[in-house]
Amino acid sequence: MSALADRTGDAGGRRRGALTISHATIKRGALWLLTASSGFALIEPSPYEVAFLLVLFVFALTGIRFTQKLLPMAALLLLYNIGGAVSLIPWMEDAASVRFTAVSVYLMVTAIFLAAIMAEDAVGRLETLRKGYLFAAWCAAFAALIGYFDIAGLGSAFSLHGRASGTFKDPNVLGPFLVLPIVYALQHVLIGRIGLARGLLAMSLPLAALFLTFSRGAWGNLAVSALLMITLTFLTAPSASRRARIVFLTMIAFVLMAAALLIALSFEGVRSVFEIRATLDQAYDQGVTGRFGNQLRSIPLLLGEPNGFGPLRFRWFFPEDPHNVYINAFASYGWLGGVAWLGLMAATCYAGWTLVFRRAPWQNHAIVLWSVLFVTILQGVQIDTDHWRHFYLMLGLVWGLAALRPPSTPAADVRSARGQA
Repeated sequence: MSALADRTGDAGGRRRGALTISHATIKRGALWLLTASSGFALIEPSPYEVAFLLVLFVFALTGIRFTQKLLPMAALLLLYNIGGAVSLIPWMEDAASVRFTAVSVYLMVTAIFLAAIMAEDAVGRLETLRKGYLFAAWCAAFAALIGYFDIAGLGSAFSLHGRASGTFKDPNVLGPFLVLPIVYALQHVLIGRIGLARGLLAMSLPLAALFLTFSRGAWGNLAVSALLMITLTFLTAPSASRRARIVFLTMIAFVLMAAALLIALSFEGVRSVFEIRATLDQAYDQGVTGRFGNQLRSIPLLLGEPNGFGPLRFRWFFPEDPHNVYINAFASYGWLGGVAWLGLMAATCYAGWTLVFRRAPWQNHAIVLWSVLFVTILQGVQIDTDHWRHFYLMLGLVWGLAALRPPSTPAADVRSARGQA
């Protein structure tokens, strides 16, 4: 009877154990939901905002660690937003300006939070975020293709001016959003984590949608990010055989992508738009009153405005927004915000370039994140990136990884012990 009771108790314990969900699993599930919802930006507040509140609540229940190494990023983001708040004061009655400033503050919080959560289970959380992002990219890309080809009459909902926009309001934002999962998939092929066929499948839909956005910035972002990732992965490869594999598969991947491009350009409708968009110097970029001319003409005006023009007020002085995140920082956030943004980008470059050459279990993640983030920082001279959610995602993750101490190796332990002796 006692033995039977013991066996029954053991079975009951196993059943109860099978239903147990750890805190780590719940946290990863919340993080997956966060990036999985990041591809839906047609409405405000977007699902990403709602998911972030849920994630914040889940992590707040068990505590969030904040290391002092994140203070430079947090302080510069805070100064940036203080500048924006001061610049907002004369325009408090304008709902659009208030909303613009509030979004900036919200994005600051997301970046700091994402940096802080890297202190624990970094690799597991990075993998979860990556998988959720890939899901979001496929959903956005699928909608983009439906919109571009006007399937079921949804062209007006998921395309803009003959360009795929998917679940984003602007093709120029959808395109850069799709770069990160494409570069991730390419790296996984190069390091042998997945096969070539599976990697091409993972890249296929996002890559097609990115091309059909006809965004010059997105094309350039992908090309330079991929080349930078390949170079860094090659330089940090642990063996000669790995480097040979990287070179061989890179050549195959680029041949296949070139073939896909030639097939796409064989269609007259695609080729005609491509020929227009592939030109580096568009009509609206040219002349004193073009995009770049307006940027140059704004500098003398901004030098006389310590508080800038005010949030979203650049368009009051010029025909359109600045399309330059650095000029927009001074125009919408004042001198304080502009200087803080420049300082943040400089500090991020130092942290990122130091991070990618540090041996750690998360090094491959760091290489992909930094390759795309660095190019996006450079792309800021061509487009306003200060409200891109995926930019703040990468910013927070890079800083969070940079703040981590690499795990010690036996050799390092020996050296440490000798030093203490």
